[in-house]
Amino acid sequence: MNVGILGTGKLAVTLGRAWAAAGHSLSVAGRNPLHAGGAVQQIGPAAEAVDPADLATRVDVLVIAVAWEGLEAALSLVGGPQGALAGKTVIDCTNPVDYTTGALKPVSGSAAALVAHTAPGAHVVKALHLFAGASWPYVGPQELAPVVAICGDEPGALDRAAALIQDLGGQTAVVGGLSGARQLEEAAGFVMRVVAAGYNPRLAVPDVDPALLRAAETTTG
Repeated sequence: MNVGILGTGKLAVTLGRAWAAAGHSLSVAGRNPLHAGGAVQQIGPAAEAVDPADLATRVDVLVIAVAWEGLEAALSLVGGPQGALAGKTVIDCTNPVDYTTGALKPVSGSAAALVAHTAPGAHVVKALHLFAGASWPYVGPQELAPVVAICGDEPGALDRAAALIQDLGGQTAVVGGLSGARQLEEAAGFVMRVVAAGYNPRLAVPDVDPALLRAAETTTG
């Protein structure tokens, strides 16, 4: 798959390395060409730095890994408002969250909805916003692999996102349409609030086995 990464930071580099190792080709773009070149050097020979204006024409999937404050400007660089991303799978990894406190930043709807509005016609999937870059690739037992909750409205785009998550070593849980993106973004804020309070967020969520729930429902039904 030809994967475009809009962003040049730690998450962009980590995802790029993992996908390159899985056999994908990467095109990387950002506001600063020097930063894009530096990210490509870290990812390796499967990656190429490209002009943002050319990114949409080169890729099957575009992954947005930029800070929330730069989201609209980044989409403008790749021609999103002009329809350059129409028909493309666009994976939104942004978090409208204060990383220090976990407080949600003001946004109408969700960051993913903003992407869909700013890039008309794009098939937007909310994904990969909850796990830090250090989580990938996952190489442990499959039953313990990170579960990446995603949402989106277009089945083909969800399938492409799930395939890329599988190549990271993760599992995918499709939790609904793009209207559910705000809840996923709020979950990221909750995790950060627990961390800010000095606790492991894994211990703040009940350990629930879906198989046992289904068995209980069958018994009581």
